[in-house]
Amino acid sequence: FNQSCVMATFAINSLLNYKTEKYIDTKNKAVGVLHRLFQLSVIGYIIGWVFIVKQGYQEIDDAIQSSVITKVKGTAVTNTSESGLLVWGPEEYVIPPQGEDVLFVVTSFLETPNQKMGYCAESYKVANARCSVNKDCKKGKMVESGHGVMSGKCIRNNENSNGTCEIFGWCPTEKDIKPQKPLLKNAENFTIYVKNFIQFPKFSFSKSNILETTDQSYLKKCRYDKKQYPYCPIFRLGDITRRAGCNFQDMATLGGAIGIVIQWDCDLDKGTSHCNPEYQFTRLDATVSNKSIAAGFNFRHARYFKNAAGESYRSLCKVYGIRFHILVHGKAGKFAIVPLVINIGSGLAVMGAGTFFCDIVLLYLTTGRKSYKDKKFEVLKYEKQHTSTDVDIS
Repeated sequence: FNQSCVMATFAINSLLNYKTEKYIDTKNKAVGVLHRLFQLSVIGYIIGWVFIVKQGYQEIDDAIQSSVITKVKGTAVTNTSESGLLVWGPEEYVIPPQGEDVLFVVTSFLETPNQKMGYCAESYKVANARCSVNKDCKKGKMVESGHGVMSGKCIRNNENSNGTCEIFGWCPTEKDIKPQKPLLKNAENFTIYVKNFIQFPKFSFSKSNILETTDQSYLKKCRYDKKQYPYCPIFRLGDITRRAGCNFQDMATLGGAIGIVIQWDCDLDKGTSHCNPEYQFTRLDATVSNKSIAAGFNFRHARYFKNAAGESYRSLCKVYGIRFHILVHGKAGKFAIVPLVINIGSGLAVMGAGTFFCDIVLLYLTTGRKSYKDKKFEVLKYEKQHTSTDVDIS
């Protein structure tokens, strides 16, 4: 029982004792310089990179909420043998017309007018529809990459030449040629009005890319310029393609895709004046070779109508143009005590690693490592004390 009491008392004393580290002044200038350089490097990293560059004293919100509304303005005139004289407004050349964050602007087109459902020869450019005799055209078979269903008849100009299978479909078939230049030449002067609203929910902060002014004529006369009009949301199409590193007329001939990136990097400690939109323009369909078959952008659409006799017709248009993708990214930062304490604590922990490294150098790499080891580690042995109890027998 007495031995148990002694052990319990020793455990309690050990628990309540305060233990401190043992410091040794080694007088080793090389290791001392190494230690100071390590400390200065850590301090420079914390102050320069963590706090100044990365603003590690701020809480960050990168869950940006964004809304984009677009509107295109401008007119163009075309005059072709198929379509005649036409005046194009945003209602005709903007697809879709609702003003979304992805829009397509027509710059050129090929029209096959007045198609009617009936029988006609398939295009000779459709390889699966070429024939020399009627049996080459299986009746009821769909023409792969073609325009209709085979009727079973081979149409040839003469007996000594090959021809194409007759099909049932919209006739005459589509003209398969490529435009040599953009038909909507004035499309370079069209303008896109990009209205962007953003919000950082963590800080209940919202802003738009439009200058807050009561001047009603501001949006009518301004055009975006990074230095002069950074808050003008109106962009000329020719300027957009130029900033993306492209020639508008070349790109408008076969079409393409351009990304308009709006970047918001907001330092809310400095006020709303330091939360400004930055624009970047990139061609998204760029390839290693400009002659690649992957370059360009086009699609088809048709307009249906009936004549006075009630017969159904359509005009098929293959349109070429530029597809704009408006992408919004951003983050906001504001001072908070938690990230500040975490980054300072992390820096102090890294500084402690410098002491450990210098101890390794002294213990294993210096000539006086044995004497340093003897001073560094001191072993205290606890000697168990025996107590005797006198017993009176008398």
